[in-house]
Amino acid sequence: MRQSSLVVVANRLPIDDSVAPDGACEWRRSPGGLVSALHPLLRHTPATWVGWAGGTGPAPNLPDVGRVQMHTVPLTAEDLRDHYEGFANATLWPLYHDAVEQPEYHRRWWEAYQRVNRRFAEATAEVAERDAVVWVQDYHLQLVPGLLRELRPDLRIGFFLHVPFPPPELFMQLPRRVELLRGMLGADLIGFQRAQAAHNFAQLVTKVLELPATDRQITVGDREVRVGAFPVAIDTAEMAALAGRSDVAARARRLRHDLGDPEHVILSIDRMDYTKGIEQRLKAYSELLASGHVKVRDTVLVQVAVPSRERVGQYQILRERVEREVGRINGEFGRVGEPAIHYLTQPFDRAEVAALYRVADVMAVTPLRDGMNLVAKEYVAARVDDTGALLLSEFAGAAAELPQAYLVNPHDLEGLKQKLLIALKADPADVTARMRAMREHLHHNDIHAWARSYLSALDDSGSLLNRLTTSG
Repeated sequence: MRQSSLVVVANRLPIDDSVAPDGACEWRRSPGGLVSALHPLLRHTPATWVGWAGGTGPAPNLPDVGRVQMHTVPLTAEDLRDHYEGFANATLWPLYHDAVEQPEYHRRWWEAYQRVNRRFAEATAEVAERDAVVWVQDYHLQLVPGLLRELRPDLRIGFFLHVPFPPPELFMQLPRRVELLRGMLGADLIGFQRAQAAHNFAQLVTKVLELPATDRQITVGDREVRVGAFPVAIDTAEMAALAGRSDVAARARRLRHDLGDPEHVILSIDRMDYTKGIEQRLKAYSELLASGHVKVRDTVLVQVAVPSRERVGQYQILRERVEREVGRINGEFGRVGEPAIHYLTQPFDRAEVAALYRVADVMAVTPLRDGMNLVAKEYVAARVDDTGALLLSEFAGAAAELPQAYLVNPHDLEGLKQKLLIALKADPADVTARMRAMREHLHHNDIHAWARSYLSALDDSGSLLNRLTTSG
């Protein structure tokens, strides 16, 4: 087993589920996700990615992808049920998203979470060379930094939380709050999406662990753990280039024609998740149709809702409710050949997503709570002609970076309706001014800037970044 000076540790490996006939694997590109974040840097240096390959049973041996070695951590069916579907996504996920749904607590879930986190820590300790930099990702693996420090105190350990970190009064509900905080404090640098999350964490460490803490630094024995906000970004240039391709532009024209060449196209692209505000958005649109402020012949809503975590009961119920509401709205307001809502549940490749971005006059991104929401940033990057209105929830992390969007409180139904109408009827000059400002921000704060900012803070010697930028 080759040892690496840079090790990324995440719940999933960044590869397609299928392997080509020649045995090759390819990077799995989710819209703006972690893989897109690290790919530009990892292609220049040997590294190892520790993660789960999907499925249960023995860990498969996977080939390298470029210069990145894939090291698989196996999960059993019990691990998948109790760690991933249980503690990670039915306990932590809802709690971290303001308890939009009630978190569930089961002791066997916690036992599985500990077991799987230890397995990830042991796998990482095996592949990391001496004094390596290790970057642990997200809420599935909050115990790994502490466990890894026990196993390998020589390592430089970073932890980054991609989802929101809740206020103290919510986090205090967790039966295992002490262990989770101590697990995260095994890192040398803890990164969050927003400064408020770092503040919440520092407050909790002071209250629960009685450690000296500020929003930027926490003293743990003889160590200083740094804390900070590092808002995750996208590959702005890559999305702009994709959206500017002639075939993507032609596909966008065909899509608009297929939609009936309406005056306005509203687009939403979400995972099927109760944090995304899909039901509230549909209700607002339905009421606008009922009041006559929006007419089906003039305005079309395209809702892409890709299923996720379908074995979790809350997600099954949500999908049934959404599909029932879409059917009701189309039955009440649609006409033959003119549905009020075009509802799609299949995933799309990046070129098709870029074409959809180009079609949308209004992009409605209205989660009830979101760590960042990179769909909003991708839409802005794709609007190469500086048109298009972004309707954005105040409770998405992206709102702090994109104040020129049409910001809305998705919990306020009347406010959501009014702001959607404002975006639909906005002066084109105002729309262009807002879009130019947002595009300028993303140009200077792209995925390269994010990765470099975090890694330079983690590896203050600069040696890792030097290797990343000069290797190959």
